[in-house]
Amino acid sequence: MGARVNGLACMFLGTHIVGVDAKGRASVPAPFRALLKGGEDGRGRVYVWPSYRGPYLEGGDLGLLARYQTALAARGEFDDLRDDLDYAIFGEARALDLDETGRASLPEDLRAHAQLNGKAAFVGLSERFEIWSPALLEARIAEARAKAAEKRALLARSAS
Repeated sequence: MGARVNGLACMFLGTHIVGVDAKGRASVPAPFRALLKGGEDGRGRVYVWPSYRGPYLEGGDLGLLARYQTALAARGEFDDLRDDLDYAIFGEARALDLDETGRASLPEDLRAHAQLNGKAAFVGLSERFEIWSPALLEARIAEARAKAAEKRALLARSAS
């Protein structure tokens, strides 16, 4: 379960294109900031790591990482997949505090992984979000739409 406001589950929604300045600072979209609690000063904290699935960053709140931890612990202490995901997620995750204007400083290695050059696209995906280069995101969205249309056709055939 994601963050909750007034007892209702909250979700990261929509795509938001933001600037990335020369120091690597990017404004976390306001709807996302509202879901990110914590940080040393209460302004918010975001957890981000390079995706092992492609040239983008994955992110969310501490609750997301806790859910991943629980799911991986269920696999058992000596599970190879658990070990790999521990390295790929927890070993590379960064806790980034938001400044007074809602910006987070993205370290150079994370910006390089996601090919962020002046712009970043924050994509809400329910309990988590991703940060993409806008150009690469366009291709990913086209791929996702095509796959969704194909799967929908397969579902429709199996239902008849």
